[in-house]
Amino acid sequence: MKLHFPTIRTLFLGLLLSSAGSLAIAQYVWVDGKGVKQYSDVPPPASIPRSQILKEPGVTRAAPPAATTPAEGGAVDAAKAPAPLTTAERNADFQKRKLEQADSDKKAADKAKQLADKAANCEKARSYARTLDDGVRISTTDKNGERSILSDEQRATEVKNTQRVISDCK
Repeated sequence: MKLHFPTIRTLFLGLLLSSAGSLAIAQYVWVDGKGVKQYSDVPPPASIPRSQILKEPGVTRAAPPAATTPAEGGAVDAAKAPAPLTTAERNADFQKRKLEQADSDKKAADKAKQLADKAANCEKARSYARTLDDGVRISTTDKNGERSILSDEQRATEVKNTQRVISDCK
């Protein structure tokens, strides 16, 4: 059997292309900070220590020991590492955060309303204090609907009470 030059050239070209294809599928394999294996055709981030890189193109490493102590500088035991959250757990966490946010929003709205009410009450007290200071006779209506005018002692008491309310406004 005699090989012709075009056949050898075709065979050589086929071998060359097949070896180039294996380089194209070169992959990196490493263990991330959560203990999950990552596969990629790009190198791992610089934050991944060399001991966590399991495979590089052209270099194969043994898997890191499963249980090392932090004193040795290795990874923490995989059993002690937190497991990834399930969809139900993530939904529960989301609902919890949503309720906490709604609660904090409600508290903020209540506080804003209280501050607005206090400001309105302070303004009413200041206005009443100005009316008391003007010296104009002030009439009141009792529970039976009868009108009466404040005496000087009642006016002094009202001034004292109004000043106490105003002092809380500052």
